[in-house]
Amino acid sequence: MIALDDWIPPGRPGWWVLLALVLLGRLADLGSTWLATPNLALEANPLARRLGWRGGILLNALLAPVFACWPLVAISLTTTSLLVAARNLQHAWLMRSLGEFGYRSWFVQRVSECPRRLVFGCHLGEALLTGLVGLGLLWGARWQLVPFGIGLGMVAYAVAVAVFTLTSLWRVRQ
Repeated sequence: MIALDDWIPPGRPGWWVLLALVLLGRLADLGSTWLATPNLALEANPLARRLGWRGGILLNALLAPVFACWPLVAISLTTTSLLVAARNLQHAWLMRSLGEFGYRSWFVQRVSECPRRLVFGCHLGEALLTGLVGLGLLWGARWQLVPFGIGLGMVAYAVAVAVFTLTSLWRVRQ
């Protein structure tokens, strides 16, 4: 059984499985981001915007084999990546139909027409509720790798949603 703090050398059978999981998660995140915002105009992560597509793909290709060496990192990163991809896909169709800048204008207009507390509260609520499920998994996992890693990934996703979404909303409201 693999422990939370185990390290798997590259090339071992378990490493290949973890590499496949990390690549699946990262490809889902990158693919859903491309579908939603091919020019990265709506990308909330400033590092991803700065790196662009080539830099982002290169960075992911270089780091995925490294992350696959640590099962806890691989499982939590895959979980976070898949949740981000699911969130991207939620509105990708709308972003594509309106265009990136059209969607941004539409979204800014919707935000400006709604009470600030309600907008921030709903987005923060999404992050908190997802984080609570993740914390429940962390607590109930009893240090078992897979449920603990999934819970950690959910908490990381919740933090990312809270930070990036609320930062973007703050900029919109200024």
